[in-house]
Amino acid sequence: MSAALHDPTHHGFASDNISGVHPEVLEAIAVANGGHLISYGADPYTARLQEVVRGHFGDRATAYPVFNGTGANVASLAMLTERWDAVVCAETAHINVDECGAPEKLAGVKLLPVPAPDGKLTPELVARYAWGFGEEHHAQPAVVSVAQSTEVGTAYSPDELRALAEAAHDKGMSLHVDGSRLGNAAAALGCGLGDLTTAVGVDVLSLGGTKNGLLGAEAVVVLNPDAVRGPLYVRKLLGQLPSKMRFTSAQLIALYEGDLWHRSASHANAMAARLAAGVRDLPGVRLTQDVAVNAVFAVVPPDVADRLRERYFFYDWNASTGEVRWMCSFDTTADDVDEFVSAITAALA
Repeated sequence: MSAALHDPTHHGFASDNISGVHPEVLEAIAVANGGHLISYGADPYTARLQEVVRGHFGDRATAYPVFNGTGANVASLAMLTERWDAVVCAETAHINVDECGAPEKLAGVKLLPVPAPDGKLTPELVARYAWGFGEEHHAQPAVVSVAQSTEVGTAYSPDELRALAEAAHDKGMSLHVDGSRLGNAAAALGCGLGDLTTAVGVDVLSLGGTKNGLLGAEAVVVLNPDAVRGPLYVRKLLGQLPSKMRFTSAQLIALYEGDLWHRSASHANAMAARLAAGVRDLPGVRLTQDVAVNAVFAVVPPDVADRLRERYFFYDWNASTGEVRWMCSFDTTADDVDEFVSAITAALA
């Protein structure tokens, strides 16, 4: 075995997908290893995953494992749309900002980004952009897509999601949820996963895994099969069909069969709350969003951010205002947070 090329004791705050793989997930991968099984999903692990998913999301739910979050989002939108359709989303949505135009180029849909300072859409905001139905000169609004939790760390309540679903369905549109951090939102709200999806009328879900301790495993979960077209073919067409799917499915089983998703998400959320509490009263630091999940958004002086990055890498959220984002993960420790707060304090001094 080759030597490690990094310091495995160092934890940062750049993102929840810079962390490693949860030990229970590594164990699940090892258990699924060995021997030969039919590929492309005709294996007992993918069959078991369907049972797990239906336990959370209801008897009509079907999971389509994929490699990553962008793939899950693009495949979800492609299943829900035609080439002349449009998707209403928040201006800050991952599909609008961080997916390199993949929804437009691969799914062939037009995005209609909506300014939303807290990252959350409302029926009123959707109504401003969902118009022109039946007009041949206008891309047809077909989907409302929201992130749960949002890109700015806020979370939709079940009632907020239900109102969006009803507004979308009243217009003949579908509701898609980018659930890369669904577990964090559910843990923060004290809800089950189904309470934030099936129970409120969501049609298709991008079910996250990588940001909660998996090794590159996500899934498109079709909650309303009447809303989609060709899910098997869309996944293959977009290059998101895992050959050795048993390993993707085994990871998702490890996360969602028991309470690992909740334990990991709750811990990450708690560490973000600890970090926010540690910096809230520091002169020179201003929190810009309420801390609901595992993200902390703050404005710090640029020179302070530069000094901190000599030890801890993290991203600018808005470089023009000095706003940065600090993320906590399933393996962030209280000591990690306290040391980071001490580093911030020293840099401010």
